[in-house]
Amino acid sequence: MEIRNIAIIAHVDHGKTTLTDALMKQTGVAEEGVSMDSNTLEKERGITIYAKNAAVFYKDTKINIVDTPGHADFGSEVERVLRSIDSVLLVVDAQEGPMPQTRFVLKKSLELGLKPIVIINKIDKPAADPARCEEQVLELFLELGASNEQSDFPVVYSIGRQGIARLKLTDESTDLTPLLDTILKHVPPASTAEAAAKPLRAQPFNLGYDNFLGRLAIARVYEGTLKTGSQVFIKHPSSPTSSGKIVKMFTFRGLQKIEATEVSAGDIVMIAGLPDIYIGETITDDPATEPLAAISIDEPTITLNFLVNNSPFAGREGKFVTSRQIRDRLERELEVNVGLKVDFESEGDTGYRVSGRGELHIAILLENMRREGYEMQVSQPQVIFHEVDGEKLEPFEEVIIDTPQTYQGAIIERLGTRKFVMKDLKIHENQVRLTFEGPTRGLLGYRNQFVLDTKGEGIMSSRVVGFKPYAGEIKRKQVGSMISMTSGKALGFALWNLQERGVIYISPAVEVYEGMVIGNTSKGEEMEVNPTKGKQLTNMRASGSDEAINLIPPYTLTIERGLEVMAEDEYLEITPISVRLRKMYLTDLDRVRARR
Repeated sequence: MEIRNIAIIAHVDHGKTTLTDALMKQTGVAEEGVSMDSNTLEKERGITIYAKNAAVFYKDTKINIVDTPGHADFGSEVERVLRSIDSVLLVVDAQEGPMPQTRFVLKKSLELGLKPIVIINKIDKPAADPARCEEQVLELFLELGASNEQSDFPVVYSIGRQGIARLKLTDESTDLTPLLDTILKHVPPASTAEAAAKPLRAQPFNLGYDNFLGRLAIARVYEGTLKTGSQVFIKHPSSPTSSGKIVKMFTFRGLQKIEATEVSAGDIVMIAGLPDIYIGETITDDPATEPLAAISIDEPTITLNFLVNNSPFAGREGKFVTSRQIRDRLERELEVNVGLKVDFESEGDTGYRVSGRGELHIAILLENMRREGYEMQVSQPQVIFHEVDGEKLEPFEEVIIDTPQTYQGAIIERLGTRKFVMKDLKIHENQVRLTFEGPTRGLLGYRNQFVLDTKGEGIMSSRVVGFKPYAGEIKRKQVGSMISMTSGKALGFALWNLQERGVIYISPAVEVYEGMVIGNTSKGEEMEVNPTKGKQLTNMRASGSDEAINLIPPYTLTIERGLEVMAEDEYLEITPISVRLRKMYLTDLDRVRARR
């Protein structure tokens, strides 16, 4: 059976997963309602977080498909997948056209010499313009330095939701057969008889974890044959060779894992039995074989501390609360989450230093941990600086904003004060697309403001473009914190009086403790308040003095909102039930001492 290996790449929300689901349904390897986004968080947010494998069978050919995430924060997932496949399906929304993430994933695949197949998806959208979209894609290819062969890409038009693909817009079609035929025609076969006869070389591009089998390596077999029970050597260009035995192997059919005893060159396989295997290492059966080139992964850009929760409410809601338990969980996360780095040396008062690719990357980890019953607190995210030849460098991002024209002035002004430079402005009817470049520091905490500035009508997406010279001091409009000076239950009457002074994060009847941040003040200075104060009651009642209490709904803290609004001297306390903001030093006296 012939094998073809492809990855589906696109900007977030352009329809990668829907298209993969439709392909699996059409080829009969998955029932209705089975989706690639199987993780609970992925279903809730409607985004792909982890790269996943599936395989479909069509005309005696096995097509291995890897579905990749669209968010820049999970870029490390995309990079290593591209190394293991032979072509990419680049999915572009017919209305939005190429977006920052489209550019990021396409650049990576062109550099690896892959020849993409372009799918212009969502052609049924009311404002879809497939011709304009195709032109923009070609411009992007040329801009990224694609070769003549790469620029001569095949185009397929599709409606992923309905499972329809066409080679021409005027064609009649009821299913995805035109797309499957295009894949067979343009994607080179994954293996040749020559490769199958050579000594074994396989390279893991993803890791999995199983409670019974331990670490699993998802690898592409480049040459030779892999057999269950065989003794193998693990090689890395810069570290000594180790050995191991393959206990079990699985190949894919749809999303199901099927146990296999022998896998030949070209296929993608899941291997159990190698506990120390890592992404980019080479599995071989001959110690003299040359290892394959290692897979490089982009550096993390932000860092924060994970600490044991020591607030007055510590241990009430979580199951796993000790430093040891948090450490074990982070070690397990490192098994599969390659974009993450953890410094376990830094334990003590400062906790463990965790570095990731962006606020969303860290927030997803925290959300997964709290759902598993962990309780912890984290410090404010900080940008990672590098020093090269005595020059201070920091991560820069490219930001693309789509917004109605009326809001462009406010956006340009806000990002200007955050050291962002406008690179491009395109107007299409009443919408503008603004392109900026600036330091990641300037983006921290901006999303919230952006939603207010565009009244929720703007779309903002960003990608890290690398490390550039330090951009200088950034003055952000600071809001002060409203700190509870007592412990007890918050009362509606007290919050009603406080809501004129700023934004409140809690609702009535919520328990608070001294030093907990219950809101922010619009004036910008810190304010100690008593949210438990009740109304003075007397025996006399006058009709004029009883006012109705009208409470504005609170700005409820989620993990992402908390990471955005917190100040440097605060911790975000995260438990399975609550997300609270608190001062590092709970009493006023301790804060005064710390300032000295």
